Amino acid sequence: MRLTTILPLLTLPITITATPTPNPTPNKHSKPSRLWATHYNGNVYTLSLSETNLSITHTQKTCGKMPSWLTYDSESHIVYCSDEDGTADPSTHGSLTAYRPGRDGGELHELSTTSTIGGGVDSVIYEVGREKFIAIAHYEGSAVSTFKLPLKQNSPSNQEFHFKMTKPGAVPQQDSPHPHSVFLDPTGSFIVSPDLGADLLRIYSISSSGELTSCPPVNVTFGSGPRHGLFWTDGTDEHSSSSSSSKPTHQREMAAVGKTMMYLVNEIGGTMMVFDVSYARSGCLNLESKQTLTPYPGPGMDPKTNSKSEMPSGATPSEIRLIGDKFYVSVRSDQGFEPNDSMVTLSRNAKDGRVKVDGKSEAWGKVPRTYAVNRVGDLVAIGNQASATVAIVRRDRVSGELGEKVAVLQVGEPGKVGSAEGLSSVIWEE
Repeated sequence: MRLTTILPLLTLPITITATPTPNPTPNKHSKPSRLWATHYNGNVYTLSLSETNLSITHTQKTCGKMPSWLTYDSESHIVYCSDEDGTADPSTHGSLTAYRPGRDGGELHELSTTSTIGGGVDSVIYEVGREKFIAIAHYEGSAVSTFKLPLKQNSPSNQEFHFKMTKPGAVPQQDSPHPHSVFLDPTGSFIVSPDLGADLLRIYSISSSGELTSCPPVNVTFGSGPRHGLFWTDGTDEHSSSSSSSKPTHQREMAAVGKTMMYLVNEIGGTMMVFDVSYARSGCLNLESKQTLTPYPGPGMDPKTNSKSEMPSGATPSEIRLIGDKFYVSVRSDQGFEPNDSMVTLSRNAKDGRVKVDGKSEAWGKVPRTYAVNRVGDLVAIGNQASATVAIVRRDRVSGELGEKVAVLQVGEPGKVGSAEGLSSVIWEE
């Protein structure tokens, strides 16, 4: 049975292999682009971008008390919203809601909703044959759960994985397990969930029925607090001799994936880690640490290892994306463009996959929690949590540099830095 994947744009490491072309000249008659954003005030917003005009077209009180993350299935044209309310206490809970976007103006029409473990902060859709599932990372709920799609009203979870720690971690944030994200490997056969509280990468293999099976977790440096990550692959078939037709389809795909690497940002340690990835005969992933660097420019920085660079006091990396050989990491509370924070651009070495810092650009707001790159690759929507702004900036498709501000829009009320207040996510409708 063939495993394929559908990734939300918010977590998709886009690779552009075609010959780069200059940024297109805006077409005054082109159709406005549509985006959605969530806010911890309990609202989901529909935004419209036309040239340099970014506006709110709809505001909806929906997705529980704390809407935190949006995942868009472009194939079925359904938006899924996770609610971060609730904790690991089973008497509390969050929610998962499915919406169908309207054709005009983009208002979201609720299709179904169901209760979840508390603290849902990230999700990813995976597909097995003709069936789809969604996996959710529950930060305060100390768990990972899955639901079968399409989501039905009040449907129970398909699976739940609950975690505990025998002792606290290095800092108060690590008082309990805190899965912060979920993302797929290039074959669609594995899900990785960075656990910020336990300093672990929790790995799950996906069976031909869509069920997840736990693989041995991978330890990261004590006190790192892993947050978000992504995979890269060259897509070549290095192991064609082992790709026997007698093997199940998903095993043949794993053998044929070629060179594969994983990149991870650690919130508490302020670092970025590079791993070589291999597929074990046991049916799990092997991750071998290859490089650790600080994803931030600074005085005394070694351009090869970045070993002498440090994050500014109080600053933390948040989100990571890859387009071609350029990484983008949002950095919260560095005030690199006072009072605003920064987006850091890094380059991937095509020969060995190691990473070096190129520089930083303005996030046009405070605490850039999430951001999304449009499909063309020439615009980036930055969701600044504390300032509660969505900033649209241009991206040069040739150099990869983030450039001029296109528009900045206030979306809901600002939040206090370090709190679960303000803007929580933003995605494009693509």
